[in-house]
Amino acid sequence: MTIEPSQPAFVTRAQCPLCHKEIIINWQRDEIPFFGDIMYITACCECSFRFADTIILAQKEPVRYELLIEEPEDLYAKVVRSTSGTIKVPELGIVVEPGSISESYITNIEGVLDRIRGVLMSATRWVADDPEKYQRGLELQKMIQEAVDGKRKLTIIVEDPLGNSAIVSEKAVSCKLTPQEARMLKTGMIVFDTETSEIEIDSCDEHMIGN
Repeated sequence: MTIEPSQPAFVTRAQCPLCHKEIIINWQRDEIPFFGDIMYITACCECSFRFADTIILAQKEPVRYELLIEEPEDLYAKVVRSTSGTIKVPELGIVVEPGSISESYITNIEGVLDRIRGVLMSATRWVADDPEKYQRGLELQKMIQEAVDGKRKLTIIVEDPLGNSAIVSEKAVSCKLTPQEARMLKTGMIVFDTETSEIEIDSCDEHMIGN
């Protein structure tokens, strides 16, 4: 089944940040439940560079959302993570920061935990020769599974200096970030200069920090 976009798309042109050839950026405006007007932005180059993002047009202030996972129903809360969104799980000491290769996604809390667990599984295999780090990796994976099974409480925090990320739940607590707090966050965004058609990229690659 093909879903027709609710509004027409348009394109712009810019320079690929990797090979410097011209690339086409596709902009598709749409309206989806919970978020209202949004803009899908995609670009790809034959050199393998690609970019995708979802921007919530109605929200522009730097924002912070926090949700305490206490019961199974909380796992179904919708999460919009833009390329400028940072995800934190304080109880696990985990911070997922954006970078130049970040991609946006719409999922739920369980989906976020599955993504984090996938990265942890890979990282745990990489440190198999370090007993302490290996054991810590297994412990974090177990804690995530306990949260999914309803046996452990975890807090999911989403922060976005560009205001394009959100947690959709009546239980989620949101607030505006101060300018100082917003400046502390990485954006991972590609910035299109409309006057020069050049592209500036945050130098940080997406990565997960764990204690």
